[in-house]
Amino acid sequence: MKSQRLFAKRAMAVVAAGLGLLLISLLFDAAPLFVPAVALTLIGLIAPTWVWFSARGAQALRHLQAERVVEEQLLATTIEIRRSPLGLPGAEVIDPFTGSRLRLGGRRSPFRGRRVVYVRVMARFPRRGMQTLPPPSLSASDPLDLARVERVSDAPPERLLVLPRTEAVRWLNSGGGRHFELPDGLSHAEAFAAVDVDGLRPYRVGSPASRIHWPAVARGAGLIERRLRADGDTRPLVVLDPRGGGPTELLDAAVRAAASLTLELARSGGCGLLLGGEQRVTTIDRELTAWPAAYGRLAVIEGGPLARAPGLSSSGGRLGAMIYVAVRPPERLAALLASGQGPVVLVVPHESLADGRPRGVRGPMYATFEVSGCRGFTLGGRREVDRVKARETSSA
Repeated sequence: MKSQRLFAKRAMAVVAAGLGLLLISLLFDAAPLFVPAVALTLIGLIAPTWVWFSARGAQALRHLQAERVVEEQLLATTIEIRRSPLGLPGAEVIDPFTGSRLRLGGRRSPFRGRRVVYVRVMARFPRRGMQTLPPPSLSASDPLDLARVERVSDAPPERLLVLPRTEAVRWLNSGGGRHFELPDGLSHAEAFAAVDVDGLRPYRVGSPASRIHWPAVARGAGLIERRLRADGDTRPLVVLDPRGGGPTELLDAAVRAAASLTLELARSGGCGLLLGGEQRVTTIDRELTAWPAAYGRLAVIEGGPLARAPGLSSSGGRLGAMIYVAVRPPERLAALLASGQGPVVLVVPHESLADGRPRGVRGPMYATFEVSGCRGFTLGGRREVDRVKARETSSA
């Protein structure tokens, strides 16, 4: 069902003027005034009636080309306008999607042209989240603009998910992803608990001789080493902590950084993702199988004082690096460092820095990368935990 509203104050004024002129012509026997008086009265009555019935058989429908769009990315939508047999004079589309009024004229005029007209509309959304789009409405008016009808559709509003923007990670020195190494200098794929043989790979300079596969060397295949499988998950873990006050821009920057890091690490070998309020780590592999669902959860995550912390207990036993993305630097750094066996990289927005360092965070650290208005700092691995605990205990 649809609702229809009529605005005909001008038409009623014309009818009143015509009746007044008709009364004057009868009182003073002024025959020349009789014809314009009748004409004004008829115009005032016919205009709103014509516009009303013309709009009654018309409708406007929106067709979204996608259910998801990345913030600041152009999204095209098509509006279908159907006119009644009486035409649609003064046709105008009122589109809440863009906040604009689109007047239809010329070839696109439903009054003189085809029964069905399509209008293409482009729009972009500046912020992530679930957006509700009310249906478009139609406005019709007579050529003299004496009456106007707005036809509002009762169709349910459409929902559009705006995803956070992702950007490339900018490494601050040539090490790149090797900054996510374990405390002993080995990469996260060669953790302390690497005990089982998991295939062969070309020899890398620096690998111990005990790892060389000598039978392959004897066959003339060249230097080949054994690849070991760790007794634990060695992939990096991206953690998003949405807690903390301040402007929404800080949370949006942290969400973009978490999404960008997850996507880059997943493509380079896989990683884990843990969001605020979640207790289980989502594994994102090279094929990005679980990425669409995780991307959608990133788009709708909320911050503020009521936001819940991520369940770091589920990350226990992980050997890979932890990339902790936070709106504000955490108050208890020792608990964060003790949550995993690998190094910890703290990522905060630039607004949460003071003198180039996260506010309130002490101890050795060095800037590793920048992404989406945030900077990442490598804090160290397990060997740093005892020193930070001792420092926090003495300060308490």
